[in-house]
Amino acid sequence: MEFLDFATVGFAVIFIATLFIFGELFVRTKGAFAAIGILIMALYFSHHISAADGTWIIILYLIGLSLIIFDGQVTADGSIAIFGGLFMIAALAIPSPDWVYGGLVVMAFVLAAPTSYLFTKVFPQRDMWSKIMFKDKLTSEMGYNSMNEDYRDLVGKEGVTKTPFRPTGTVEIDGRLYSATTDNQWVEEDQAVKVIDADGTRILVDIERT
Repeated sequence: MEFLDFATVGFAVIFIATLFIFGELFVRTKGAFAAIGILIMALYFSHHISAADGTWIIILYLIGLSLIIFDGQVTADGSIAIFGGLFMIAALAIPSPDWVYGGLVVMAFVLAAPTSYLFTKVFPQRDMWSKIMFKDKLTSEMGYNSMNEDYRDLVGKEGVTKTPFRPTGTVEIDGRLYSATTDNQWVEEDQAVKVIDADGTRILVDIERT
């Protein structure tokens, strides 16, 4: 696989592999995208790492991927995913033969990861980072309101969080459900809060002080 010695080929391989691996995180393809991405990524690693140092590099890459998956399914605020991405970038760059090759590999990863979101335009989307995207499975039938000109009337009112805030979530105020944010503060479910600011599209709450 001498063709992988060329930096431009390395760029293409990492871009395509990352595109499909992250695509599997965003859309439901029954593992097809994951299989394609892992197979292509395996070509890169098998060519550039030796048996002696290969194990810890693979582990570093898998830890990074696991952190991104955890962030998308649990915390859903992007903070842990940043560290995961850095681990994956390090695992890809360390085995590269020179700085140019390494730079192109990093660039390929950085470009491919967000580009993979375009798959959601074609395939069924997974519920990853739903809180960041305000897709907390809330509908108008549930009493949820995403935009209301009367939000300013809520300022000063008390409510109860119905979901964990990371930092966005759902709060119940006067028997109705609203999407709200705590401005980068994490709050657990069933916590008493108070609306401290609101406009036509955003409700800011804080923990009720006793």
